[in-house]
Amino acid sequence: MGAVRTPRDRWIEEGLRALAAGGGPDAVRIETLAKQLGVTKGGFYGYFADRDALLEAMLDAWERESIDDVLDRIEREGGDPKTKIQRAGMLTLSDDRLLPIDLAIRDWARRDEAVAERLRRVDNRRMALLREMIGTFCSDPDEVEARSMLAFCVAIGEHFIAADYHGLTRAEVRARAADLLLDRDRKAPRDGR
Repeated sequence: MGAVRTPRDRWIEEGLRALAAGGGPDAVRIETLAKQLGVTKGGFYGYFADRDALLEAMLDAWERESIDDVLDRIEREGGDPKTKIQRAGMLTLSDDRLLPIDLAIRDWARRDEAVAERLRRVDNRRMALLREMIGTFCSDPDEVEARSMLAFCVAIGEHFIAADYHGLTRAEVRARAADLLLDRDRKAPRDGR
């Protein structure tokens, strides 16, 4: 009976985990991944020609999961456009799994033009969804573009802000920002005014 090979997806997943943990693509080392998986590195070459092929497969997996899978899920689960926008953001940029990968890829894209092009494609698809959904309740094309950009900036940028929020939690401020951007009824002020 032959030895059971480590599935290709496990190599990709372990590579994404290493990328997200820090150190960027330099943290993705075949020998280290094999050790984490508890296997020898020889099995790696049954799936990938080299480390670059693994990195490309990791980017493919991230793109598929953060765009195609998210779009499929929001369509399957339905709801109005505002709910769909919020669900897409939660699935992608608030998720304990995808968020660290997304942030690591953004950092990587600063130093690698091919990765930057991939990120641009992903972000353009995300912006297209925002434009489409915001366009259902906002008719001014310039305002649709501005709200879409602001919504995306909040989703990405809030992870880099270390400021205090004067008596509010980060989640409360994020929720209020979403209300403003999605033109939802304003919640009652916290001091009752």
